[in-house]
Amino acid sequence: MPAPAATYERIVYKNPSEHHYMKVCLEFQEHGVGLTAAQFKQLLISALKDLFGEVDAALPLDILTYEEKTLSAILRICSSGLVRLWSSLTLLGSYKGKKCAFRVIQVSPFLLALSGNSRELVLD
Repeated sequence: MPAPAATYERIVYKNPSEHHYMKVCLEFQEHGVGLTAAQFKQLLISALKDLFGEVDAALPLDILTYEEKTLSAILRICSSGLVRLWSSLTLLGSYKGKKCAFRVIQVSPFLLALSGNSRELVLD
């Protein structure tokens, strides 16, 4: 008696994560420019507002960590707003008349993935 044919089911998860996490760094053309965490968040919101308007500036955006010395931060954004935030950061070119640029270092739906960088891993 032949064995019954095996059946396979393909399951695809399309981004089940509610949030995405971004590690970003703000770079200025001139040295010595500093921002507080509040100023940094206001810059993020104004970048969203300039490109997408009032509605998208109200996206739930959180700064989880912020380092004033390096102007780097880990951001949490709802997954539906990730592309809008990323594009608004890419197109931001100045802050208070001083040229600047955001560098997106890492993006992941998992916060733990941002804790280390495999490209900088040193094995003993």
